[in-house]
Amino acid sequence: MTAYLEDLFSLTGRVALITGGSSGIGHTIAEALGRAGAAVILVARRPAQLDQAATRLRDHGITTATISADLTDPADITRICRQAATFHGDIDILVNDAANNIRRPMSDLTTDDYQQTMAVNITAPYLLGQHYGPRMASRGWGRIINIGSQQSISAFGDSGAYGISKAAITGLTRSQAEAWSRHGVCANTIIPGFVLTPLTEPAQAIPGRTEALAARSMTGRNGTPADFAGTAVLLAGQAGAYITGQAICVDGGFSVH
Repeated sequence: MTAYLEDLFSLTGRVALITGGSSGIGHTIAEALGRAGAAVILVARRPAQLDQAATRLRDHGITTATISADLTDPADITRICRQAATFHGDIDILVNDAANNIRRPMSDLTTDDYQQTMAVNITAPYLLGQHYGPRMASRGWGRIINIGSQQSISAFGDSGAYGISKAAITGLTRSQAEAWSRHGVCANTIIPGFVLTPLTEPAQAIPGRTEALAARSMTGRNGTPADFAGTAVLLAGQAGAYITGQAICVDGGFSVH
């Protein structure tokens, strides 16, 4: 049984790059991939939070490196691509988790709000995919995991520019899958429900909102980052070799209503 599960789910020898890896879903995915055997590289803006996140992973025996970068800056994305390869070699698994959500009514959003949101939520995943996808394809193996949102499939409470970007991420995933799946590179989107993370703290602060969202879920609760570990390991390993181009809802049935 152990050898069988190893063949399906082990990520030993793989290298994973996770944006937004210092907290929330991104950090949980980094831990899951690392505990499955991958070396992980965390990318986020704040050095102090990155260092704390890396320490938590190393406490689990996970080989971890960090890159502090601003994903709105194309020069920083170029630096990520250059620097990441110096730690453990080529990247096998790319996880685009970092996101920006400016929660204001659509009519109140500024052009800068829109541009900043697009830069982090869709342009950075596109640019990172353009760098790593062909390299993975040339080696005959790779995984791209993009993190979507309920706004990927429906409007959801001041979706605004964030909703536009998260609808676009599913399109990016399909394009990446079309381009590189025949060369062994699978690309998929994970669509969370309402998850209790730092990104959703403004929504959690609205009286009654968290309880109402939990009641809407078929499981009767909101999500936590731990709910995404298993799906990430599945999509990152050999067990997910025939899953590509998909938007997979990990949302407790939230989207079924």
